[in-house]
Amino acid sequence: MSEPQGAGTGEGSTQRLPVVERGAGTDTEPGPYESGVTDAPASGQAGRFWSARRVPAGIVALLLLFLTGAFLYDVAAVRAGRSALGWRRDLARQLAERPVDDTWVLVGAGVAAALGLWLLVLALTPGLRRLLPMRRTHPGVRAGLHRNAAATVLRDRAMEVSGVQSARVRMRRRRARVRALSHFRELDDVRADLDGVLDGAVRGLGLARPPAVSLRVKRPGRKG
Repeated sequence: MSEPQGAGTGEGSTQRLPVVERGAGTDTEPGPYESGVTDAPASGQAGRFWSARRVPAGIVALLLLFLTGAFLYDVAAVRAGRSALGWRRDLARQLAERPVDDTWVLVGAGVAAALGLWLLVLALTPGLRRLLPMRRTHPGVRAGLHRNAAATVLRDRAMEVSGVQSARVRMRRRRARVRALSHFRELDDVRADLDGVLDGAVRGLGLARPPAVSLRVKRPGRKG
């Protein structure tokens, strides 16, 4: 390691940072980005990230706390010799008098069933759909890439192709839709260059499941 050499001591001066110099006899191998290899072998399963579901869990907990507290208070009041609350008497009368095929009974049952189904879906699905899992090169490390960041990388790479005037990328978990406008060059040539550039860009993202690229190239519309 070379010693830091100061280029100045006053305000606004620059200073050379320490540099690690790799000797000829070192056994350290270059990483995938140093050697230019982007397809590093995966050493573990890269599953999707699971959401903590804090908001649905908090809502359900508050509702259960409120309902159980209200019923517990009413039962304790009745045990103490007081009359039951009016809402519980009305609820018991409505349940006893209303037929099962009543409209409001069916509506309430449908709302309860839809709420229960929604909670089951939240409990059984991972969530975090905007976070794409990356390949695991180390067993104890997990990494993810936001879909917007991946779309920005593909768009920037597409804009580097000669003839591309603008590009729009819509990233999904399984597919990346790229729409490009070309103002010169043949469309077939631009499309061929974009295919190669985007394929390399998708591999360079390091995703566990690289999305398929759907590409469409056309001329910009005439103004007026």
